[in-house]
Formats: sequence, structure tokens, C-alpha cells
Amino acid sequence: MAEHDDRDAQDPVPDPAPVPPVRVAVAPVRAAVARRARTVTEARWFAVTVFVLILTNAALLGVETYTGMVEDWHRWLRLAEHLCVAAFTVEILLRLAAHADRPKDFFRDPWNLFDLAVVLSTFLPVVRENTTVLRLLRLARVLRTARFLPQLRIVLVAVGRSLPGTLSFLLVGALLLYVFAMVGWVFFARHDPEHYGSIGRAVLTLFLLMTLDGIGDAVRAGLEVSRWSILYYASYVLLASFVLVNVLIGVVITSLDEARDMEAEAEAEAEAEAESGARADAQGAPREPSGAPPQPADAVADPRLVRERILAARRALDDLERCLPPVPAPGAGPERSAVTDRPDRTPAGLP
Repeated sequence: MAEHDDRDAQDPVPDPAPVPPVRVAVAPVRAAVARRARTVTEARWFAVTVFVLILTNAALLGVETYTGMVEDWHRWLRLAEHLCVAAFTVEILLRLAAHADRPKDFFRDPWNLFDLAVVLSTFLPVVRENTTVLRLLRLARVLRTARFLPQLRIVLVAVGRSLPGTLSFLLVGALLLYVFAMVGWVFFARHDPEHYGSIGRAVLTLFLLMTLDGIGDAVRAGLEVSRWSILYYASYVLLASFVLVNVLIGVVITSLDEARDMEAEAEAEAEAEAESGARADAQGAPREPSGAPPQPADAVADPRLVRERILAARRALDDLERCLPPVPAPGAGPERSAVTDRPDRTPAGLP
């Protein structure tokens, strides 16, 4: 026991390092701000209000196309525009506040980036002085309606995902147009210079024929040149108007299915995150950022409380060690059992 006392005296337990009070106090404040802001932004009345503001902005933009109304209501239209800008600014600030405890999630959403870019561009000096750019930005606000209409959002996402396939379609279509335009120039340039006099005119003619508009007149004009022209127009209509268009439709439908799957996964993740956040709020623990690995309970506890528990555990181990009987030196005699206090008799043959 004296050895333990000497060891405690020689190796005192170091005092815990002071914890900066700011780091402990910031997280609860940010969590409280985010929780209150989410209560507002996730409410149905908030979404309806923003949707009405977007439609009002679109209506004001349309009213400004009438010169007489602009001259009579110039002041009121300017005031309404400033009110819309102020409302959209408050909306984006509330959305930023709702992600105060997990700011990275705000910038992961492309719709949030689009809204932020549209609102911030309004305050740029160059944009405010340019009426044309300002009107285009106001027109871009109309696209924000897709945020509140899930079906429209799915269609826009599908169009974006179909762009790579559409570019391939355009490349194949351009190659097909060029080949048939050269063939048409060779056979019909002399007899129909208005439509096939050059490669540019031939491409324009075939591009219009892709919609089957005027195909009857073109076939009749071709038959006056040669009866084999029917093969030219039939093969072009088959490839351009049926095969390529169906390929494009297939690309768009595939992208639409992928967009629906992405929307369903995003909704499932949002519901799971909302459930975990509600559970964390009910338990009094701060909400973890989305995508972060789960932390143990000690990681979210108070550091001072953890240090106090460690010190108490050390003291309990020292007290338990003092209560144990001393271990005799080797060769000092038979060992005594700690339970019966009798010499341990090990049967022969056992170690």
C-alpha cells in the first residue's frame, strides 16, 4: 500500500486541459437556429408563399411588356419588383439558416445553388445597371417553380440527363444530313437549284423534310427528274423521321426513368434524415451532418464530464488494487487462495 501511495505522489494525475468555452457554446446555438429555421422553411405555408411570389414576379415581368401600363404604373411596378427581391432574399437567408448545423448539405443541392445565384446576381452593380440582363434574371426566377412541382422537377432533371445522349443523336443526325445532302446535290442540283443548288440549301431542305412537311411536293419534283428518286426520299424518311426520332425518344424516356429513381432516392434520404434529426432532438443530442459517420455517445458528451468519469474510474481501480492481497515473492512458500485462505493444492501432473 505504501508503494501505491508513493506512486500516486510521484505520478499525480494531470489536470485536464481547459476547454475553450466558445467551441462548446457555438454548436448548440447553431443547432437551435437551424431547428427554428427548418420549422419555417419546411412549413406548407412557406412553400405556398414562395410559389405565389414566383408567379407574381412572372406576372409583373409580363405586365412590363405593355408600354402604356409601364408609363402609368411605373412607380408601383418598381416598388413591387423591390418587394419581390426583398422577399426572395429573406427566403434564401432562411434556407441558409436552416442548414446552419450542416452547411455542406445546402451547397450539395443544385436547386439551392441556382436560387442563390439568381438572388445574388440581382445585387451585382453590373447586373443592376443592365436592364436586359436584369430581365433575364427575373425570367430565370420562373424556373424556380420546379422546386415546388415534383413532376416538373423530374422532367427538368430528365432533360439534363438526356443531354449526353442527345449530343450523340445530333452528331449522327448531322452526319446523315450531310451524306443525303451531298447525294441530293449530285442528282437534283441541275433540275432544282432552289432546293439543292448548294450543300447549305440541300441541308436546309432535308432538315425541313425531317418533319415530313412538304414531303409530297418533294417526291413529285423528284419523280420528274428520275423515277429512282423515290428510293432516295423513302430511305431518307425511314432513317431520319422514324429511326432517329425514335432513338431520341428512347433516350429521353430512359433519362426520365433515371430521374424518377433519383427523386425517389432523394425523398427516402430526406425522410430518413428527418427521422434521425427528430430522434436526436428528442434525446437532446445535436444533429449530425448528412453523410457523416455515426459518432459514439462519448463523442457528443461534455468533455469535462468525460474527464471526471475517467478520474473516477482511475480512483476506483486504485481502491480495488489496494483491497487485493499482496502477491508473495517467488519461493516464499505455498500460495494462499484468495477465497479460502488455504494452501493451493494442485493435483499432480497438472501445471
